[in-house]
Amino acid sequence: MRQKETDRDKFVRLATKRVSNALRAIRLIGNLSNRSNYDFTDNDVEKIFSALGAEIRTCRERFKMSGTKNKNIFNLE
Repeated sequence: MRQKETDRDKFVRLATKRVSNALRAIRLIGNLSNRSNYDFTDNDVEKIFSALGAEIRTCRERFKMSGTKNKNIFNLE
């Protein structure tokens, strides 16, 4: 009989696969830096890294907010 996968086991399995896929995709973006094969501007590069950074920040915030009862982040103080 198969043992039921725990929430931790599922997290580890999925996180390992998803982070590995993300790292592979980032390496592929890095391959675009070869100027002998591609034509790009500094502005193009800035847009790429701005988008990646924004998505990482959003992802990190989701982890910080997970498990909190009060999702209201407004505070006058």
